[in-house]
Amino acid sequence: MSASQVAHHPVAPGPAGPSQAGAAQASDPSAGPPTVTDPALVKRAVKAAALGNAMEWFDFGVYSYIAVTLGKVFFPTGNATAQLLSTFGAFAAAFLVRPLGGMVFGPLGDRVGRQKVLALTMIMMAAGTFAIGLIPSYAAIGVGAPILLLAARLVQGFSTGGEYAGASTFIAEYAPDKRRGFLGSWLEFGTLAGYIGGAGLVTLMTALLSTDALLSWGWRVPFLIAGPMGIIGLYLRMRLEETPAFAAEVAKAETERPKVPLREMVTGQWRALLLCVGLVLVFNVTDYMLLSYMPSYLTGELGYDATHGLVVVLGVMVLMMAVQPFAGALTDRVGRRPVMAAGCAGFLVLSVPALLLIRDGGLLAVASGLGALGLLLVCFTAAMPSALPALFPTRVRYGSLSLGFNVSVSLFGGTTPLVVTALIGATGDVMMPAYYMMAAAVIGGFAVWRTAESAGRPLPGSPPSLEAGTHPEKV
Repeated sequence: MSASQVAHHPVAPGPAGPSQAGAAQASDPSAGPPTVTDPALVKRAVKAAALGNAMEWFDFGVYSYIAVTLGKVFFPTGNATAQLLSTFGAFAAAFLVRPLGGMVFGPLGDRVGRQKVLALTMIMMAAGTFAIGLIPSYAAIGVGAPILLLAARLVQGFSTGGEYAGASTFIAEYAPDKRRGFLGSWLEFGTLAGYIGGAGLVTLMTALLSTDALLSWGWRVPFLIAGPMGIIGLYLRMRLEETPAFAAEVAKAETERPKVPLREMVTGQWRALLLCVGLVLVFNVTDYMLLSYMPSYLTGELGYDATHGLVVVLGVMVLMMAVQPFAGALTDRVGRRPVMAAGCAGFLVLSVPALLLIRDGGLLAVASGLGALGLLLVCFTAAMPSALPALFPTRVRYGSLSLGFNVSVSLFGGTTPLVVTALIGATGDVMMPAYYMMAAAVIGGFAVWRTAESAGRPLPGSPPSLEAGTHPEKV
């Protein structure tokens, strides 16, 4: 079968089981002839997209690890717990506006182009992070300090609402069909690199600077670094052209592309949106549980040394980075669904044993438990960047993915630490993190079962994408 004869639908039809969920359907003749991608251009696209994700999580790592210092800088002196809660309150506010950013930037990206919108989100993310490094302290300007901090966080959150969906769409539409999983996996490689870079920089500065120096000026340095990072990222993104899939979509239109109303997007894509929410739910619940909540769980619930806990989590993230590209390549070979299904099954079966190892308290046991969870999480970080864009047709891909992704992250991912802490407080059961991950795995497993296989196939509504040197009849 030739490449131009292969297509798929993102949702399994009717009550069909998983064997039919990924069945190939007749291709859309209007998608056009195959596009041939230049490997050098694809690499540039991957770098430009991944850098934005790295910047987002660099800020996440910095903010999380320097939260105690920020509380003292931006909020009134007194209760340390109140300062920390206020700091994380400003942090959480960014999650509230993420869906709004997605509803603005997503449809805009479907209308004017992915590259233009990704350049805009890069500018806003860098500006918001850089601005935090310039804000005077509470001692200098009083209540204006936390207000400005909140404003900067809202700018960051709003721009982030269009970042992940746009970056994953950008890579997916540039990538050849047979290498989309491997190339997409570098997006989450950027996530891990950014978080490690931010957290590592704060840890280093904390070790090198005195408390007074850190409070006076040291805390500003990680945020100010966002300025040069943003300029580099913007340069990389501005050098790129629109994705071949979007260019082909524009070429099919005789006039300016019509605006797709949000209501039409929801009513026309509701099945795929539900699948997107389910997949992102298990991805982000397990992600935030491991990378954000576990350091606090180790110190707060188990009395583990704070520094050792953070170092172990960072070590797990380095392990995940090492495995990530290989896992991405595996999704091209065996499919996205088997890899995601393995992740769901693993979290369902191994969450309790892994948490029991962590609760043992010994360094080897803690590292083994967290390492097991980290390797299971790679099943999602490797597959999701290529699986999620394949849920939606080109015409509404950016907007629909932005909506589904950000709603799920805001409702389930970002709230994971708060919900689990509340559940432990209400029940007294310190095994709640395991039960919560198991529940997410059940929901995610059902979503995987209902999702069609997309490995090696054209994105819906897009022409087949071949790597330079590949003959169409050999695909």
